[in-house]
Amino acid sequence: MTIFAVPVFDATVIFNDKELFKGRGAADGWGQKLAKEIECETTVQKVGTGWAIAANYEGEDCLWGIHGQRLKRIN
Repeated sequence: MTIFAVPVFDATVIFNDKELFKGRGAADGWGQKLAKEIECETTVQKVGTGWAIAANYEGEDCLWGIHGQRLKRIN
């Protein structure tokens, strides 16, 4: 499920077949934008060699990474 339609043009890394943010700052910046969109608090979480956006959305713990230059839930 893709949540955010704005293109993500930040450096990424691949870990366990998932595209993640290379830097914490980029993940945090996109996390703030995503938080406004889904109206819930977000944090960033280290996943292997990259960073993902984490939130408890609609009662479920979720992680967002990148797919095709869009934010996408990866769990």
